[in-house]
Amino acid sequence: MGDLPAPRVTPSSPFTHTGMDFAGPFSVKTYNLRSARTVQSYICIFVCFSTKAVHIESVHDLTSNSFIAALRRFTACRGCPTDLYSDCGTNFVGADNALKKLISQESNDLSEHALARGIKFHFNPPAAPFQGGLWERAVRSMKEHFKRIVGDQKLQMDEFQTVLCRIEAILNSRPLTPMSNDPNDLEVLTPGHFLIGRPVVSPPEEEHGDTPLPRLKRWKYVEALSQQLWKRWCSEYLQTLQKRNKWLKTSTPLKEGDLVLIEDPQLPTLCWKRGRVLQTFPGKDGQVRVATVRTPTGELKRPVLKLFRLPAED
Repeated sequence: MGDLPAPRVTPSSPFTHTGMDFAGPFSVKTYNLRSARTVQSYICIFVCFSTKAVHIESVHDLTSNSFIAALRRFTACRGCPTDLYSDCGTNFVGADNALKKLISQESNDLSEHALARGIKFHFNPPAAPFQGGLWERAVRSMKEHFKRIVGDQKLQMDEFQTVLCRIEAILNSRPLTPMSNDPNDLEVLTPGHFLIGRPVVSPPEEEHGDTPLPRLKRWKYVEALSQQLWKRWCSEYLQTLQKRNKWLKTSTPLKEGDLVLIEDPQLPTLCWKRGRVLQTFPGKDGQVRVATVRTPTGELKRPVLKLFRLPAED
């Protein structure tokens, strides 16, 4: 694996160096007195290169005014970045091509707005070998699941924005690395720590399970959508932790003291089950197949396929 680009490893405030990603359009309902109409809305995802924190804004159309408004909301919440990167390669279509055109020199309003605030736009990643890594798979996966679950359903504008906020919270809750090497410490570092100084959590909510969505009240309907997104994305994110072993010449087996995430489909939204490996049990071939893990509630014995070591432990 080559060296990471400087913006990803240079100490800086969250969102100093930021990548942008677009998705959409999505059909959203808006109301004006007694009339209702359906409009197209997009989402703009801002990803911090150094902390992997995520900020999401809805964009009502692909005009300079709408994008500048979204950029202003972003900077009001997260501060003004010095560099904004957009991976607008030839494979980008739809909203991504529109974004590239929008930020081009032809768009004087946006250029002047960025120049006045000292923001530099970049259309190519800072290091070509990691072109696909700057906007990590976790974010792209969430976009795919959002499209798959929401699909052609017409959410109301406030519902649409609520789901986007829940997605942002989910992404900012994901464990990045252990807090320490202390075998008694089960805490992990998340993007939320860089944003609010603690993990992102969600208030208790009813589990809707397999209840048909049309039978739920609207606010429960939004909860159910968020829960579906969480379960699908969480499972896929855990699998990506195992796939990262492809960067290594050999895969290091689990060992005592490793901090792992434990797969549990019943966990509520934004909750991650963590544990420290106490003992491993190799099979006849010498490969570790099962491990005993200490969690905050006791000891568990699980197959290693259900245990996911965080990247810093590799």
